[in-house]
Amino acid sequence: MTALKSPQQDDSLVEPSTVTSTKSSSLSHEPAPSSKDGPKQLLAIYIKGMTMGAADVVPGVSGGTIALIAGIYERLINAISSIGPHLWSVFRLQGGVKGLLAVWRQVDATFLLFLLLGIGTSIVTLAGIIKGLLEHQPLLIWSFFFGLVVATVLILLTEITRWTVARMGLFIIGAIAAVAISSLPLLTTTPSLPYLFFAGAIAICAMILPGISGSFILLLLGAYDTVLEAVHSFNLTIIFTLMAGMLTGLLLFTRMLKWLLSRYYQATLALLTGFIAGSLVKVWPWKTDSLGTLATEATHNVAPWLYPTGPHWLTTLGLMLIGAILVSLLSWWGHRSS
Repeated sequence: MTALKSPQQDDSLVEPSTVTSTKSSSLSHEPAPSSKDGPKQLLAIYIKGMTMGAADVVPGVSGGTIALIAGIYERLINAISSIGPHLWSVFRLQGGVKGLLAVWRQVDATFLLFLLLGIGTSIVTLAGIIKGLLEHQPLLIWSFFFGLVVATVLILLTEITRWTVARMGLFIIGAIAAVAISSLPLLTTTPSLPYLFFAGAIAICAMILPGISGSFILLLLGAYDTVLEAVHSFNLTIIFTLMAGMLTGLLLFTRMLKWLLSRYYQATLALLTGFIAGSLVKVWPWKTDSLGTLATEATHNVAPWLYPTGPHWLTTLGLMLIGAILVSLLSWWGHRSS
């Protein structure tokens, strides 16, 4: 999946001053003018946004994982991190309509717009379906996403050009961090608007970080049901509060990611792949509640043969295979579109 490779593949954790000129890194260029995207490219971005939105609805799967495997992760980080106070200077340089167009190109806004449209479409149309599957057919949906995540890890592991002790350590740290986060107890609270703002800021960092699900963070913070209900009922007060928190967290977090990817690409990729591998604990299909029975609050992983209704090997393995095939096709598509 060469779409993920940076021209400045770092061979080790070196000081930024020793890295190849940032001119060779896709993350150090200004965002590509959105006018270069034709109708086919914009449709592809919209569809990839839909896949990201579908993943973000599931508490355990990150939209960032889908962006990474689809070959748009670096462009997404680059576009978001370009948003800031300096845009006022860009606008003033030409002023008027030309200044607005310059700002639009600077932040790769057409790309962001079609991606967000895809994410929004998927969340609005699939939130109810996925919520229903999680409540009534959890084994099926978890099996599908388990296969998807396993295939993602295997694909990304091939992107590490040379394993070092430092990169292996980062991979392990990422995996342990994801497992630890997935094992935290869920909070039960009635979220206030300031709390939802804070939850949104934390969740969006997880959504953009492959392997850690933003919806799972909302679940941990006791805000997931409130947010899902707000989407269903179009509660604009809650939705706008959450979006404000997400925007704040996003602008701060993406700058750090851009810096890491532009200087320590391979090391950062090892860490992100570790996050994704650790998330397998959360998406393990065979879950029961604390009493060993099936319930909507089933969060305890058990061996397949200890599942109350049996392992359902044919169904679960078939859905895992479908998930793996789909993510492989998405990776191939990301490579071609790049």
